[in-house]
Amino acid sequence: MQLGTLLNPNAVKSIASCTSKKRLFHDLGELAETSHGLNAGSVIDALIEREGLGPTGVGQGVALPHARLADVDQVIGLFVRLEKPLSFDSVDRQPVDLVFALIAPENAGVDHLKALALVSRTLRDSGICAKLRANSDSNTLHAILTEMQSSQAA
Repeated sequence: MQLGTLLNPNAVKSIASCTSKKRLFHDLGELAETSHGLNAGSVIDALIEREGLGPTGVGQGVALPHARLADVDQVIGLFVRLEKPLSFDSVDRQPVDLVFALIAPENAGVDHLKALALVSRTLRDSGICAKLRANSDSNTLHAILTEMQSSQAA
């Protein structure tokens, strides 16, 4: 599994201002709708419900919100770079500026876990995160995420 198969170039966005976690989930829902034709409301509700189980801020300014939806047939990714870091109840109590959300089918099982592990490994790389933070162009962000990961696999 590679990030290029999870992350559509249209599912990458830089956001200048986001005032709350709930607003971020709305932005992710809208991004899922425009890039994958998903129902924004369903995505928002699923992300909020999952976040209620425990925060998905993993530290170092990174959050990995994820949810399962019945109307999805494969695991998909959504990436948002926040220009202004957002409080996210992360494990290290640091604000978040890099958000990689995963939406998986309800019965995804191991594929969902593999995707989560892949994204987590990728965003633990401080070099990749530094490049993501230094760029705001969506195409460049997508290229950093997918090219870095595929060059590591080679």
